Amino acid sequence: MNIRKLYKDEVPPLDLLLLADPSEEMIMGYLQRGTCYIAEDENSVLGVFVLLPTRPGTIELVNVAVIKRHQGKGIGKKLVMFAIDKARESGYQSIEIGTGNSSIGQLALYQKCGFRIIGIDPDFFITHYSEEIYENGIQCRDMIRLKLDL
Repeated sequence: MNIRKLYKDEVPPLDLLLLADPSEEMIMGYLQRGTCYIAEDENSVLGVFVLLPTRPGTIELVNVAVIKRHQGKGIGKKLVMFAIDKARESGYQSIEIGTGNSSIGQLALYQKCGFRIIGIDPDFFITHYSEEIYENGIQCRDMIRLKLDL
């Protein structure tokens, strides 16, 4: 598996990005302001993420997604660790990530990668998304914010 920056003339894998964020509008905003990376194997895209500078010294990891048939194989962890390394190499002091209160697997993954919970943005998904989101039988309401000092 190879992880690389998306070329400027390449079309981002929107179907994959929509697995991590159901709002095409939000995704397009991330793509305009950030840098998209893809994981591929034999010219097949397996995963994606976007690194988005937010404040001086801080970058955010957004839209981490792995195609469904390859989930649970460690690809997500490789993407997160690659993003951490890129942020560190680029001179950032911290990297942040946010996920829904219902994203149990993602919360576990991010903490295994060294992130610590730093806060909750109550009703984030209720306020910013027009349709209700459910995962693991739980309504996604709140954004759980995590941070890793580099």
